[in-house]
Amino acid sequence: MISNKPSSPSENMPFISVLMPAFNAEKYIECAIKSILNQSYSNFELIILDDGSSDQTRELINQFSDSRIKKIYQDENAGLVTARNALVASASGKYIAFLDADDIAMPHRLEMQVSYLENFAVDICGSAYDAIYESSGKRKTSKQRYSDADIRALITIYSPLCNPAVMAKAEVFKKFPYEVGKDYAEDYSLWVRLSLAGYRFANLKARLITYRIHEKQTSQVQNSATNTIFLKSREQYLSGLGINPKLAPRALGLSDRLKIATPFLFKLNRKIPGVSIMANYEIYARFQFRGNGFLTPLIRLERFLISILASSSSII
Repeated sequence: MISNKPSSPSENMPFISVLMPAFNAEKYIECAIKSILNQSYSNFELIILDDGSSDQTRELINQFSDSRIKKIYQDENAGLVTARNALVASASGKYIAFLDADDIAMPHRLEMQVSYLENFAVDICGSAYDAIYESSGKRKTSKQRYSDADIRALITIYSPLCNPAVMAKAEVFKKFPYEVGKDYAEDYSLWVRLSLAGYRFANLKARLITYRIHEKQTSQVQNSATNTIFLKSREQYLSGLGINPKLAPRALGLSDRLKIATPFLFKLNRKIPGVSIMANYEIYARFQFRGNGFLTPLIRLERFLISILASSSSII
């Protein structure tokens, strides 16, 4: 655990900048703001950017008078990527943490993440989280992988970090802004660039935020353009690792899996040593079809054996 006092020379500078983009978030933003103000770690600034909301979001923000809050108001909606980058440019802390206006931070979130970043060789720190499905009220605990190797390996199939649960060194976000035009996949494309640049990742096992899933949430907007951004970013990632993008995980028959999937997984483990068996298991599953009926036990056995061999190959 570290002190609430900053380690920088200036006693007036916040150690952490918490960045909260908001757009038409009147239903949730009060809870989001209060969850930051009630943190066990107090040496932070909370910068809230209202991105041209047409509801009561701005009025609700104005109800808070805490001196740690900095408010930015835009009359026109510029989009989430532009909002995130504007927030990063305004941040003065050594570390930057995001929390979206419809999510909730657990009371020890900042304390736990800044302690980890200060004491371990990590640049970007995410965490496990609880997801709440607004339509049903159902809660679901995330299934994360925690090591740098697992996170970088899993970037080949999805985004293994939850963006509003991330804290990172401010220099990382300032050097690598979110890319305009990568809307709804901006976080994935950023993790690709940061991994290829050699930055180190971790996820904490503690569930540090509650992540709301609802129909108006930007991450729920799925379309062909978003899929194209993901596929192009993944192609960039595989190429950067020295792996032919044509080998990218997708469902294949048994003979093709042996010719494509197995070499892919072995090469990935040589490029990223230390990938766990279970991370390899997740990746290899993307090469298999679902709904295999009575063959399911054999399909799972194949997946498990290949994953063990792949994890062992980086050691050998």
